Amino acid sequence: MSLKEEFLDLLERDKEFRYAVAGYLGLSEILKRLDSLEARMVKLWENQEKLWESQNRLWENQQKLWENQGRLWEEVREMRITLNRVSVTLDRLTISVEEEALSNVKYRLKEKLGLDVELNRLFVDTKEVDIYGAVGDLCIIGEATVRLGTSLIDELKEKIKFIRERKPELIKPRLIKVIYTDYATPDSIEYAKKERIWILKWSGDLTPMIIEEIEV
Repeated sequence: MSLKEEFLDLLERDKEFRYAVAGYLGLSEILKRLDSLEARMVKLWENQEKLWESQNRLWENQQKLWENQGRLWEEVREMRITLNRVSVTLDRLTISVEEEALSNVKYRLKEKLGLDVELNRLFVDTKEVDIYGAVGDLCIIGEATVRLGTSLIDELKEKIKFIRERKPELIKPRLIKVIYTDYATPDSIEYAKKERIWILKWSGDLTPMIIEEIEV
């Protein structure tokens, strides 16, 4: 009898042997399944580790973004502080130039023409004029600036035109157009001469004073 036949015969005749074989076969199947499950678990852990690594990289990138954002906000805050300081400085400087202009123009008018004219800032609707004064049939209209360019000359011309339209009673038959400045560009000086505008600074005249006869 062959080994196979003996094995089959034992399975048929021997109950305990049959149970033993059945138990073995069942355990073998379980072991196979466990091996398969273990392999799958290992793969899952590997994938989980990859996810953790990716998550760590995301957290690191997020942390860098927060740090960069913090630095940007700090730069913005410093820029705002700087701008506020510049604004305050410019305001003080502008006020100083306006006050200086009123004082110097008043003095020069008295020195040159013997006129004691009260000069002040003038507001007409939304327009502000730095220098305005009137005495008799003469009025003085002007601006004050740290640095004079041609654009301010055009602005002064527009303001005078605006005053004539909105407040014609402020315009007199004789007019002195004036700009007080700390520095004037060469082209602005030439332009002012052409437009008959008196340009002066604390140290002296840059263009001649001209009294313009106008229609009112």
